[in-house]
Amino acid sequence: MKKYFILLMLLTIISSCVSTKSTLKNVDDNAPNLRLTSENTFVINQYSKDKKYGYDEDYPINIFYKSSKDDIINQQRFLNALGGPNGEKITYKKIESCCPFPTKKSEMGAGFLDIYELTWEGQTAPIKLYLNIYEKGVLMVPVGLSLKK
Repeated sequence: MKKYFILLMLLTIISSCVSTKSTLKNVDDNAPNLRLTSENTFVINQYSKDKKYGYDEDYPINIFYKSSKDDIINQQRFLNALGGPNGEKITYKKIESCCPFPTKKSEMGAGFLDIYELTWEGQTAPIKLYLNIYEKGVLMVPVGLSLKK
């Protein structure tokens, strides 16, 4: 009986960490499938006009590509396509994961956003972008950044 109670409490705690309704605003399962360039970066043809895109946890950059098992390489494929505002070479590092949400593209039934910090020469302060490897969306360059030259 004690084991059953502990298991029930554990399941309650785990299920309470993930909302049953997603707060993500820009998921689009009908978005075109992502394609790769010869340099192994994602093809990006659009610039976002929405200042929240990528900078707000409810508007992450959705980079689902074939499988969520290649999370790091897919994040690199996106970030390596970017440049600073004037095409500067950027450097980036993952600083944390956050913001659990429900998804059918994860074996656990939940996903997390990864937060990356981007820097480039001449920048006054690093920027943080939210990346989502579990859902699809139209891939765009966030406001204030450019495509790598």
